This record gives sequence, C-alpha cells and structure tokens, in this order.
Amino acid sequence: MKFFKPKFWDRNKISFFSILLFPITLLIKLLSFVKKITTRTRKFSIPIICVGNVYLGGTGKTPLCIEIFIILKNLNKNPVFIRKKYSSFQDETNLQKQVGPLYESKKRIDALNKAIYNKADIAILDDGFQDFSIKKDLSIVCFNEKQWIGNGLVIPSGPLREDLSALNRANWVVINGKKNTNIENEILKKDKTIKIFYTKYKAQNINEFKNEKVVCFAGIANPDSFFNLLKDNNINILEKISFPDHYNYSDNELENLVNKAKENNATLLTTEKDFFRIEENHRKNIKHLKIKVEIENKKQFIEEINKII
Repeated sequence: MKFFKPKFWDRNKISFFSILLFPITLLIKLLSFVKKITTRTRKFSIPIICVGNVYLGGTGKTPLCIEIFIILKNLNKNPVFIRKKYSSFQDETNLQKQVGPLYESKKRIDALNKAIYNKADIAILDDGFQDFSIKKDLSIVCFNEKQWIGNGLVIPSGPLREDLSALNRANWVVINGKKNTNIENEILKKDKTIKIFYTKYKAQNINEFKNEKVVCFAGIANPDSFFNLLKDNNINILEKISFPDHYNYSDNELENLVNKAKENNATLLTTEKDFFRIEENHRKNIKHLKIKVEIENKKQFIEEINKII
C-alpha cells in the first residue's frame, strides 16, 4: 500500500480540497452509521482490551499494545495479540510476533475464538475501535499530541476515521507527547469520565548511533516522530527520506539506500516497523532504532488494568 498523508489534513483551516471531498465524507459517515446500528455485538469469555484510534495512523497504537502485553505478563496473565489480517500490513504483525503470540484473521472474531481455544486468558485488540462486532472490556483511543485531530474532518476530507464524538465509546485516551490541557478539555467535553494518560517514546539503543553519521528512512504514518527522536538525541543525520505508510520497498530502492549510506561512510537506519517489513536478505546492511513506550503515571495505569482482569 502506497499512501502519503495529504498535507491539507493537518491544516487548522478547512481547505478547498476538504470541501471538494466532503460529499464522499458524508457518504462514508452514513455507511459507518449503518454498519454500527446493524452489527450484532458479541461478548467473549475473556477480557478484551482494545487499543484503537480515531486519527488515521501515527498515534502509537502498536507500541502501546506491546507495553500492555508486557504489563499483563508481569501480572501473570496469558495475553495474546489479536489483529485483522491484511496482506499488505505485515510490519506491525511481524513486530508483535517478536514479543508474544498473535492471532489474526479476516474477521477478528475468528482470531479471538482460536486464541480462547488455545487457552488465552486476555486479548489485546490492536485496532478495532471501529469494529462493533466485539464487546470490549476496555477501549483505549490513541492520539499524537502534535497532530491531534488535524483539521477535524472525517476521511477523505480530513484524517479522522470517525467524528470525535466517537470518544463516548472510549474508556481511556492515551496521548503520545507533551501534556496539553487544550486537548484534554476537548476530550472531556465529549465524556467527563474518560481517563487520560500520556506516553512518550524512548529509544532503547540510541547510544549505538551517538558517534556515527546516519542516513535514515521511514515508511510510517508519522515519519517526523522518528526523525525528531533522532534529532532530540543529537544524532548526526546526513539525510532523512520519507516513504508512504506501510511501504513495501523494492530490491532496487533498498540497494540505492544502502549505497547512499556507504558513499557517505554512514549507518543506514530505519524504524522497527520498517525493519521487520524488509526482506531478511537486505537487513544485514540496515540497522533499526528500538523504541519503547514509557507511560506516565504507570502505577495508576496498571491499577486500572487490574480492575478488568
């Protein structure tokens, strides 16, 4: 899948393109509403934690899922990841498989049934906030503090999968970034009972690149989050190259990137998601930044999770 996020999505003002696309937005909202009221919701025998989003991509869902998995393991639970199967979205799947058992299917319900049959006692739904067929015990919606909701419109006029009013279905909101009272106030206007947590990315192996020149590339929804993390850690970036989200690199493109780094006597560096999307025979010439999500007020976060398990 090749998809560059349109720049007008994140502008504060409504653009001409947003207005032009608005009839399609209305149709999508109508179809979503019909799907919601016609879908039968099923309750499962194990607790289900859903980590989803409203803003399309780049909100930190997958790293948060991994951190929740680690928390649950430390609480002596037997958690699993549940994903809807997409042939072109295997980067996140490959990343989570490095951490623990993952079940995926074209229907999340089928993946859940298989996980329960195999003795899972709690499921982490990576994405699925818009899947009304599954009753969630805890619904978490992720945002990135810098992009927030962009222009506030639903796709294709804007970056939202549904209106912000969807937060009335959420229990928690997790914001990746700095504390922002304006965003908090907007969230609490939708539902005063929502709990708000903050996270930040921490690079676990950043010291490996402190004394090196780096050519970095990323094919994720929010590549600036990767580039800025390197910059904030004073990494010597010679060049940064962006590709569309979930990009499938060709052999020729990877060879060109490797050669570019070699010509500059530099390290070729990418994200974990990109690294596990790349064919193994190319990985030997590429390094990746290992990211961990740090949760502020982690003690309270764990206490709240304990209430549902």
